[in-house]
Amino acid sequence: MKPDVTQIKESTIILKNNVKSVFLILLGITSATIGLKGFLLPNGFLDGGVTGISLLTNQITGVNISLLIVLINIPFILIGYKQVSLTFAIKTLLAIIGLAIAISLVEINVDIDKSTDTLLISVFGGFFLGTGIGLCIRGGAVIDGTEVLAIALSKKSSLSVGDVISIINVVIFSASAYLVGMKIALYSMLTYFVASKAVDFVTNGIEEYIGITIVSEKADEMKQVIIKNLGRGVTVYKGESGFGSTGIRESEDRKILFCVVTRLETHKILVEIEKVDSKAFVIQHSINETRGGMIKKRPLH
Repeated sequence: MKPDVTQIKESTIILKNNVKSVFLILLGITSATIGLKGFLLPNGFLDGGVTGISLLTNQITGVNISLLIVLINIPFILIGYKQVSLTFAIKTLLAIIGLAIAISLVEINVDIDKSTDTLLISVFGGFFLGTGIGLCIRGGAVIDGTEVLAIALSKKSSLSVGDVISIINVVIFSASAYLVGMKIALYSMLTYFVASKAVDFVTNGIEEYIGITIVSEKADEMKQVIIKNLGRGVTVYKGESGFGSTGIRESEDRKILFCVVTRLETHKILVEIEKVDSKAFVIQHSINETRGGMIKKRPLH
């Protein structure tokens, strides 16, 4: 009996994705360990989220940081199981245990003067930790359960995910200012800011893409300009006219164009759109990541 080609293809894709996930999670654990053991822990700096709670608890009680990271994250792993999936929860548990083991066993000595280079410690500690968190997210897991809690709470309230994370971190940094001092709290806020930017950078990619939707009576001409002059792919949606600057219009078929460009190319495509139809309705919005299709610029002939 010949093997099913479709099953072989699916198995290959699953294996490839699993290998990629393991590699990204291991890389993320390594980066986070460097940030924690090389910069934050030796200098008493904190971060936001569950990691910040663990670090603050460690400073106050002296309980082993590796144990705290696992114990404090357990409730968030359970929430992840209910809100996301069992696979996500298992990956997250293994990633957190891996981080705890790495922190317990690895010793990193960074040659930085603690008395004068506190800014470097804060910035690079946040960078390595945030990069590690971002890599784990790309691998399908988390090593900080704050976002999982934020997603769960946002579904049961009017707060957004960002609002919940902000409230949690305000509480953490307020507590740290009271318990360990304002200076440490301020540097820890800087660490969190750098870490969050590093997470965004890793998860969203180097290039920021912009989705552009165009509604114009000259859709066909606009389409040719985007393809021929800019070398970009275009998707055409079929729509109807409704209510706009000219008031209510009779229902008629209307072509709606959509294309994806990099942030640096946005101005160029807007200029081309205005050349064709200065009254065109244009919507721009950020896209975190793209896959498939013709995203890269096509060579013009």
